[in-house]
Amino acid sequence: MKTDYAHYISKTAQEVQPSGIRKFFDLAASMEGVISLGVGEPDFITPWNIREAAILSLEQGFTSYTANPGLLELRQEISNYLESRFSVQYDAKNQIIVTIGASQAIDIAFRSILNPGDEVLIVEPAFVAYAPLVSLAGGKPIPVSTSPVNGFKVTPEQIENAITEKTKAILLCSPNNPTGTMLTKEDLVEIAKVIQKHDLLAVSDEIYAELTYDGTFTSLAAIEGMYQRTILLNGFSKGFAMTGWRLGYVAAPKELIEVMLKIHQYTIMCAPHMMQHGAIEALRNSYHDVETMRRSYRRRRNYVVQTLNQIGLDCHTPGGAFYVFPSIRSTGLSSEQFAEELLIQEKVAVVPGNVFGESGEGYVRCSYATSMEQLQEALKRMQRFVESKKLALR
Repeated sequence: MKTDYAHYISKTAQEVQPSGIRKFFDLAASMEGVISLGVGEPDFITPWNIREAAILSLEQGFTSYTANPGLLELRQEISNYLESRFSVQYDAKNQIIVTIGASQAIDIAFRSILNPGDEVLIVEPAFVAYAPLVSLAGGKPIPVSTSPVNGFKVTPEQIENAITEKTKAILLCSPNNPTGTMLTKEDLVEIAKVIQKHDLLAVSDEIYAELTYDGTFTSLAAIEGMYQRTILLNGFSKGFAMTGWRLGYVAAPKELIEVMLKIHQYTIMCAPHMMQHGAIEALRNSYHDVETMRRSYRRRRNYVVQTLNQIGLDCHTPGGAFYVFPSIRSTGLSSEQFAEELLIQEKVAVVPGNVFGESGEGYVRCSYATSMEQLQEALKRMQRFVESKKLALR
């Protein structure tokens, strides 16, 4: 007799869709000669001094559990970093948790604040994990759509119009994945007024804070009146090229951290000991590497934006991260069609914009976290593909 596992599986888990990013990444990985502009991962190897610190910690026998929130030494370095770089002060002892990547930080943030039916505003286009994690925590994700008219920036009026009596929090990601849009201090001040007016919490994903190219990054927690309302998420994956290390952190008021720590204790216990030693080294001695990577990304961004516009794919200039989000409407294809046909015909992998929310339809996400040579070849192939589609429309 065949077992009907659907009877046993959580309805909430059943309703969560697999990652649209991974779908195209897995397909591209099965083909030869593909240039992938899909997954958001630095093409740089983790700097040697960081790797060496982790290796040394292994040689010295640091293979035990650490305190649940992470090594106090690392939490102190994170505290110093947040204060020196972004002018926000968090107590290393009771306001910071070291997590398994920023993804786990997002998860425990939502699980610590949401009751069944609570609504969370998510500015779209948005990272594919946000809405599912809200749902898995019992909440209801509410999209707030943006457009290229103002560079995919959310306005205070849009937020105000989306708020209901069930709204508990808003999630902001700046610089944004997938659009690369960065909110300025002036933008955040106006948004903060709405958040405070309606007594909301803010979950601020600042994982791309080190990868900004135009203007100065401002943390939401540094805006007047927002420190006590903000759950700040960050990590080492993007800025320090440490994706596979799976190290992130969450910083928040003590009362919220205490709840998150309980969830962290029972689900994770602690981040890997030796990896935390590498993170300590990163925060102490690797800013020159971060700056080198940032300069390289900026050059690539400028080249990719200029070239995409030249070949007829309208593209705004992102202020940060390592993504561009060009419009593909001129080809007459949907986002899914464009991504699938480009992969099959020209062996270039991009991510269809609709996986980041309905407002992403008509766009694709391209990561420029790959070599300039690969980018040049990928864009040649894309130009050939776009020209073929435009000819077909005539």
